[in-house]
Amino acid sequence: MTTVRAATIADAAALAELGARLFFETYEHETPPADMAAFLAEAHGLEQQTRELSDPGIATFLADCGGELTGYTQVRIHAIPNGVAGDAQVELWRLYVDRRWHRRGIADRLLMRALEAARTFGASAVWLSVWERNPPAIAYYRKRGFREVGSHAFTVASSVYRDLVMVRSAADVEI
Repeated sequence: MTTVRAATIADAAALAELGARLFFETYEHETPPADMAAFLAEAHGLEQQTRELSDPGIATFLADCGGELTGYTQVRIHAIPNGVAGDAQVELWRLYVDRRWHRRGIADRLLMRALEAARTFGASAVWLSVWERNPPAIAYYRKRGFREVGSHAFTVASSVYRDLVMVRSAADVEI
């Protein structure tokens, strides 16, 4: 049985490994190796994960199945991109599930925890960005009530990609 729990500082090393591995597996075929290595070192290193887990404006949750981390999500209070209206917006910053654990409801449980955290932050809505060339993720978010409101650039070292910006109500708990 997979449980979803709040991450702690003690999880920093495991989160750094999990985050780097899942990002790499998701985008390895689309990102030049040097850019991937630079991004992973910056965004998923132990020091960065320790900072994120210490930041009161970031909530991190881990999916755990018998001691094996199967996915994670992070929400954060962050600058609102163009196209996202309203007050107290919170970003669904990261939501990843290990491919071996797909289609078992883990993403939905992580999303529910993320929405709960967004409401705790006082958010009226949650926004996210998703790579425009990731149809399965886009379809998942659409089915969970997110709608496209714009786009922006996402940079991985020297590579620049176009992400769709999607938004949904934080108050609506149905996914």
